[in-house]
Amino acid sequence: MDKQTYYITTPIYYPSSNLHIGHTYCTVMADAMARFKRLQGYDVMFLTGTDEHGQKIQTKADETGVTPQEYVDEIVAGIKDLWATMEISYDDFIRTTEDRHMKSVQQIWQRMYDKGDIYKGAYEGWYCTPCESFWTESQLEDGKCPDCGRPVEKASEEAYFFKLSNYANDILKLYDEHPEFLEPETRRNEMKSFIEQGLEDLCVSRCTFDWGIPVPGDPKHVMYVWVDALSNYITALGWPDSPEKYDKYWPADVHLVGKEIVRFHSIIWPAMLMSADLPLPKQVRGHGWLLLGGEKVSKSKAAKGADVIDPVILIERYGIDALKYFLLREYTFGQDGSFTNEVMLKRMNFDLANDLGNLLSRTVSMIQKYCGGAVPAAETKDALDEEIINMAIAVADKVSAHMDEFKFNNALEEIWALIARANKYIDEKEPWVLAKDEARKAELDTVMRNLAEVLRIVSVLIVPFMHTTSERMRVQLGLSGSEAVWKDAYEFYMMDGCTVEKGDMLFPRLDIDKELEELWTIGAGNAV
Repeated sequence: MDKQTYYITTPIYYPSSNLHIGHTYCTVMADAMARFKRLQGYDVMFLTGTDEHGQKIQTKADETGVTPQEYVDEIVAGIKDLWATMEISYDDFIRTTEDRHMKSVQQIWQRMYDKGDIYKGAYEGWYCTPCESFWTESQLEDGKCPDCGRPVEKASEEAYFFKLSNYANDILKLYDEHPEFLEPETRRNEMKSFIEQGLEDLCVSRCTFDWGIPVPGDPKHVMYVWVDALSNYITALGWPDSPEKYDKYWPADVHLVGKEIVRFHSIIWPAMLMSADLPLPKQVRGHGWLLLGGEKVSKSKAAKGADVIDPVILIERYGIDALKYFLLREYTFGQDGSFTNEVMLKRMNFDLANDLGNLLSRTVSMIQKYCGGAVPAAETKDALDEEIINMAIAVADKVSAHMDEFKFNNALEEIWALIARANKYIDEKEPWVLAKDEARKAELDTVMRNLAEVLRIVSVLIVPFMHTTSERMRVQLGLSGSEAVWKDAYEFYMMDGCTVEKGDMLFPRLDIDKELEELWTIGAGNAV
C-alpha cells in the first residue's frame, strides 16, 4: 500500500542579502513538521527555495559590478550553506532562475491569459523599490510604504494586469466553506476584511527592467513577482510537462508563511490557481514575527543592538539542537514573540542542561553503578511505577494532536512534562536508598528500567525537533543500532538486552552572566 503523502513548503526567500533568524524560524518549523510526518510514516515532500528576479536584484547586481545571475548565485550558495548548518531536511530547493521553473511559469501565464484574466493596460501609482510593490494613495502610511515604511515614488508604465477583482467572491466563499484553508483565525479575519474593502486588479508585468521571465508573446515585458514567485509550489513538482510528482503531492498540505505575505498566499495565489483551473492548496498558515526591541527582525535590522540574531553565531556557540529547541518551545505559532539572548540561555540551561541532560546522565550513571551497565528487568510495580508508565505511553498522542495544529511549543511542553515527572520519580523512589537494601534489589531494578524506558520514549518524541540529540541519547541508552520509530513511543518495555554507555553531557550548563556579556560584545560589534 502506498504511503500517505504530505507536502509542506516554506516561502521562497528573496536573496537580496543574507538571511536572518526570522527566516530561520519559519524554516525550522517546516523542518520539524516534515521530520514529524516522516517519523509517522508519511511520504513527505518538503520544499524551500529562492525568489531571484526583480528590479532590486538587478540594481544590487549593477552596484556590485556583476551580472544578476552571478549576484544571486553567490547569495543562494550562502543560503544553502545556512540550511546545511541548520540541518534542514528539505527534499527540493527551487530557484526561480532555473529553466524548469521559467518554462512552467510561462505556461501558467498563458493559461490565465487564454482564460481572459490577463490584459494589457497602464499602471500609475506609488512604487516601493525594496518591496517591489505598487500602492494606492489610500494604502500609504504617512506617505510611505505600508510594508517596510520606506519612501515611495510615483511611477507609471505599460503593464499587464490580472483580473484579481473577479475572484473576490470566490475567495470569500472559500474562507466560509473551508475555514481551515487559512489559519490561524486572526489571519483569516484580516484577509476577509481586506477583500471586503475591494480588490483591485493586479499588476503582473514590468517593462522598465529585464531581469525576469519574459511574458509569452511580448518579451519586452517581464513577469512581476506574483505569477513568477508564487508558481514555484507547482513548478517544483514538474507541472505540467513532468507531472508524476505533481500528481502525487499536489495539492500541498500546507504553505507555511510569515504573516506579512499571508495576503499573497491566501488571496493572489488561490485566485491565480482558479484562473488556471488548477486545484488549490489545502492550507495556508501564517506565523508571527520574531521581534527584537519591539521591532520585526529584518535584514536591515539584523545587526541592530547587542542581541545576537545571526543563527550561525548561535549555532557555533550552542549547537543547532539548542537553537531549534528554543525557537520551537518559546514562541506560540501565529503570535509575535520577542527574541532576547537571556531568555534563550535560560531555556538552554533549565530545559536542556538541567531537565533532559541531567536526567539522562543520572540514569545512565545509576544503571552502571547499580546494574553493571545492563538495563535490568522490571519485576515489581507500585502506584508510582504505574503512573509514570501510563503517562509515558500517553504522550505521543498528545504530541501528535499539537503538531497537527502547528502548536510546537505545546508539543514540547508535553514531552518536558514527562521529563519533569521522571526527575521527580527519581526523588520519590530514592534509588540510592534502595541500593543499600539487598532485599529491595528488584524494586531498584524496576526504577532503573522505567527510567531507561522513559528516556527511550523521549528519544523518539524529540526526533522532529532535535534529531541529533535523539541519536546521542540512544547511543548512551544502548540503542545505537535501532532506529527511532514513532509507534515505539506507544510501547513501554522494549529495552531487553540493552547496555548503557556513558557519554558526554548532552548540553553543558552555561554561565548565563558570562554568556550574556560575550553575546553583547558580539552583537555590539555587529551593530557598528
